[in-house]
Amino acid sequence: MWLGILLLSYLLGSVPSGYLVAKSQGVDIRRHGSGNIGATNVLRVMGKKWGYLVFACDVSKGFLAVKLAARLAEAGHVDAVMGAVLGAVACILGHNYTVWLRFKGGKGIATSAGVLLGLFPLMVLLAVLIIWLVAFFAGRYVSLASICAALSLPVAVFLLVARSGIDFWPLFWFSVAISALAVWRHRSNLARLAKGTESRFTRK
Repeated sequence: MWLGILLLSYLLGSVPSGYLVAKSQGVDIRRHGSGNIGATNVLRVMGKKWGYLVFACDVSKGFLAVKLAARLAEAGHVDAVMGAVLGAVACILGHNYTVWLRFKGGKGIATSAGVLLGLFPLMVLLAVLIIWLVAFFAGRYVSLASICAALSLPVAVFLLVARSGIDFWPLFWFSVAISALAVWRHRSNLARLAKGTESRFTRK
């Protein structure tokens, strides 16, 4: 059962939305901008319409992976929360290291947002979103805003989920893990921020 959940969630996460959307318009997004297949690079290279479409696709697959994993776990008479957490991890890893593009994927922020929407109370997502917005409008760096939001996630989970009656510890350690993964995936951005060469967001 667990293997099936992991495999299905990984394959769902592996669908390279940004690459496919850009390719449908004759663009290999890996050869433009930052070379990343995520929504931010698609938005910068191709404009708002395509960037928002990729963002919606990546959020949706994160949300869907969590819900499908929980249902499969329930059908197999195993812990639904643990099933959802495993599905979430596998989906994010699938997005970041997609088998269809030689294990080179996105940075997992939009997919993680979908996962949060499926796993946690809405207040957690709102708290993280507020941190993202404050950090973004303070400097206009998408990467820095994403890192700040990722680092705030375990704090938000600890403060808002611990007394909610939800199975807390699997969710908390999951939030720590994806926070660390998000920061790791942004390590090149951190290097550019330190050098002052990171690109600020500008409207296209």
